[in-house]
Amino acid sequence: MLHLLKLCVGPKEVAELAAGQARRAQLDPPLRHQTRMIPKRAAELVEGGSLYWVLSGLIRVRQRILAVREERWDDGSACAGLVLDPHLVLLQPRPQKPFQGWRYLEPAAAPPDAPLGSGPTDGLDALPPALRRELEALCLL
Repeated sequence: MLHLLKLCVGPKEVAELAAGQARRAQLDPPLRHQTRMIPKRAAELVEGGSLYWVLSGLIRVRQRILAVREERWDDGSACAGLVLDPHLVLLQPRPQKPFQGWRYLEPAAAPPDAPLGSGPTDGLDALPPALRRELEALCLL
């Protein structure tokens, strides 16, 4: 098993990512994320691996990778389609510096899932998003 780490471009919060993915899954199922490079270790990714999303400088959420398939962009050029489980799993946030593309992430290096009962219902959702991100970056949340 192997994971991927990817910057989430656009959404700053998990709820924004979830809403965008729900729209895309309805318009063009199955839910997938297209990326330029096809992973050479795709077989390891689909053996229980996840795509770990970096939002606002923190690894915050993951999704299981169900399949990796060759696809085409609108212009006809080749790309990889990462077919994703629509369920988002919250993580214990961990800071991550920016990078381009995606990176392989070994299971031992992956941040743990958030404890059950944490997340949007933990009372912290009342904090302004910018303050919450700053507190998470300081490892105070």
